[in-house]
Amino acid sequence: MNAYVQRVIEETKKKHANEPEFVQTVEEVFSSISPVVDAHPEYEKADLLGRMVEPERIFTFRVVWVDDQGQTRTNIGYRCQFNGAIGPYKGGIRFQPNVNLSIMKFLGFEQTFKNSLTGLPMGGAKGGSDFDPAGKSDAEIMRFCQSFISALYRYIGPDIDVPAGDMGVGGREIGYMYGQYRRLKGVFENGVFTGKGLTYGGSLIRPEATGYGAMYYLLEVLNHQGESIEGKTIAISGFGNVAWGICKKAMELGAKVVTLSGPDGYIYDEDGVSSSEEKVNFMLEMRASGRNRVQDYADKFGCKFVPNAKPWGEKVDIIMPAAMQNDVNLDSAKVIAANGVKYYIEVANMPTTNEALAYLMEQKDIVVAPSKAVNAGGVGVSGLEMSQNSERLVWTAEEVDAQLKKMMQNIHKASADAAEEYGLGYNLVAGANIAGFKKVAQAMMEQGIF
Repeated sequence: MNAYVQRVIEETKKKHANEPEFVQTVEEVFSSISPVVDAHPEYEKADLLGRMVEPERIFTFRVVWVDDQGQTRTNIGYRCQFNGAIGPYKGGIRFQPNVNLSIMKFLGFEQTFKNSLTGLPMGGAKGGSDFDPAGKSDAEIMRFCQSFISALYRYIGPDIDVPAGDMGVGGREIGYMYGQYRRLKGVFENGVFTGKGLTYGGSLIRPEATGYGAMYYLLEVLNHQGESIEGKTIAISGFGNVAWGICKKAMELGAKVVTLSGPDGYIYDEDGVSSSEEKVNFMLEMRASGRNRVQDYADKFGCKFVPNAKPWGEKVDIIMPAAMQNDVNLDSAKVIAANGVKYYIEVANMPTTNEALAYLMEQKDIVVAPSKAVNAGGVGVSGLEMSQNSERLVWTAEEVDAQLKKMMQNIHKASADAAEEYGLGYNLVAGANIAGFKKVAQAMMEQGIF
């Protein structure tokens, strides 16, 4: 490893020792880009990597709201505007009890390179709060969102920072936040948020985009390996928008998704979750119920339910973790390899621990694809939504889907080409890191030191 890269990684570990998710991501990305730094000694003189690991700015703020019983509640809000070298800051807002500064920084850092891969002019950011929307009424969620934006609205805008949804934040929450933004600013800047409703500037297929994009990326991997997707069995985690999009596209392409998971365990449907529209549509009912239980699927369709477990022990062709970070540890990785899984396609942000990822990449019979490339379709369609807003246009679902498919093909090609250029073979993890890094690095160098 390049000495400068190693030094920055070690300094990051020391300076951010209490931020494990952030440190893990920095180590994973920078370990891959060492060959690029070898070819550019000027990066060390400009301390490019040292600047790149520090966010340009972070806002933390209190979010005070009143519940339905009249009790005042207080949460912490965050916005990490990590890197704006190639465009306005862009990244989701997450409402989850485990949200903290480390998670915001790792997501913002990862978003920087993911957005770079899309080819669109978008910088990297992330935001959120430790607020838990589960079990809250619509009125409580509205009051929370209004308070959140009352603190944040000064620091976002179409040419500054464009938030979107993430875990715990969907169309309802985006609507409440945009309504408060419009009230406070007194302008109709619908380009300030993406993931909006279709009535005020949203894009068609945005809810499905991350899942659709992941399947389009998978198609490119299979094509590279000379295989077809038809009849392939897929194990996924989660049952939210991303999992729903994967199942919808799998049904169209002839693949069989056989697992879903939730906080209570996982289901195994031998016939396939993606075998009927009724099953795929029931995922929307599960999410809308607020129960957050995947067992509801097993109860309705009479399939296997395994409590308090993850689906990584099932024998399938393809694994697609689509729920949350660190969902697959080293023990799970060993089970995946022992089961003869051929394709490990990350979909959620950093769903694999560094140890597990390294182990899977050592297995010659497994192709590993990284989340920053695989799940870029979501932010890619957000970028397309921004284009539609700026042009006052509404594209058809077919137009958006065609652009999404082309984008994912380009991302796969850029990753594969970057790995090949540096003699790394078909290493999609390193290739995605290199391809995303090079564009951001060049922009930072061209803009001078600040």
